[in-house]
Amino acid sequence: MFIPRGFGERFITTSLGKMVYYTAQGEPWGEPASKEKLIFLHGFGGGSSAYEWSKVYPAFAAEYHILAPDLIGWGRSDHPARSYQAEDYIAIIIEFMEQTCQGATTVIASALTAAFTIRAAIARPDLFRSLIVTTAAGLAEFGDDYRQSGFAQFAQSVNIPFFNQLLYGAGVANSFGIRSFLEQRQFADASRVYPEIVEAYLQSAQQHNAEYAALSFVRGDLCFDLSQYITELTVPTAIIWGKGSEFTDPDIGRRLAAMNPQSIRQFCYLDDVGFTPQLEQPAVTIGLIRKLLPLLAQGLTDNQEAEAS
Repeated sequence: MFIPRGFGERFITTSLGKMVYYTAQGEPWGEPASKEKLIFLHGFGGGSSAYEWSKVYPAFAAEYHILAPDLIGWGRSDHPARSYQAEDYIAIIIEFMEQTCQGATTVIASALTAAFTIRAAIARPDLFRSLIVTTAAGLAEFGDDYRQSGFAQFAQSVNIPFFNQLLYGAGVANSFGIRSFLEQRQFADASRVYPEIVEAYLQSAQQHNAEYAALSFVRGDLCFDLSQYITELTVPTAIIWGKGSEFTDPDIGRRLAAMNPQSIRQFCYLDDVGFTPQLEQPAVTIGLIRKLLPLLAQGLTDNQEAEAS
């Protein structure tokens, strides 16, 4: 796996197995223990892992204690042989925060995981200081349900172990499949896909039992309608949306934000990026996160003042 300089691997034990995370260890970042924590959570797709944020989170390591996990079923974390559901990942996010954070923490999350994180923040608002989410959707909003797509229904129809492994090996866990997906679906500009990204995704995709989580995603087992939950969110939140997102139209993000303007304080479009701006335009993403963090902190202060009055 590709781990930035000055970062090392640790793990916790969750109800679904060992969950690996990456954090600063020594030089050049200094002692992280006294710093406020900042969590980065990756999205889903063939070969996903914490690598997705690895071009962004080192930029915050001098100021924050960074925690960037591989979620269960992905990267170097355990890959239980099971059919994964949305509730599994909501629970795992909560478990991770309970075990690694001593107080309310800011979380930065991507894509479908961002939608899980919003639900985790609804269930346990005491764990969350603020949220910054990119392309946060459960892929079933406003009548546009991924589970009804031809690809999802095909994957559902061949949900047999042998065919699952064949489908995963032929379509996902190889350099051609990963590069094709990144260039055609994940990035807005295919020229930004370089060999290290493909290799990092490939290493994750080829972990033992990696097909279980990936195919749960492909079948639509993890999808849900975030619009049914978004009004319950009370944590100060900012949403970033790539205008070139292939899976989720930017209008979905705008409509979700409009449903809860009290908690969703900022909505930002990014031109010419897909649904992982943190990989496609990391410098721009870093600058935007730096802008949003103090704005959300001020939003938290405003909420506290309003409650006091």
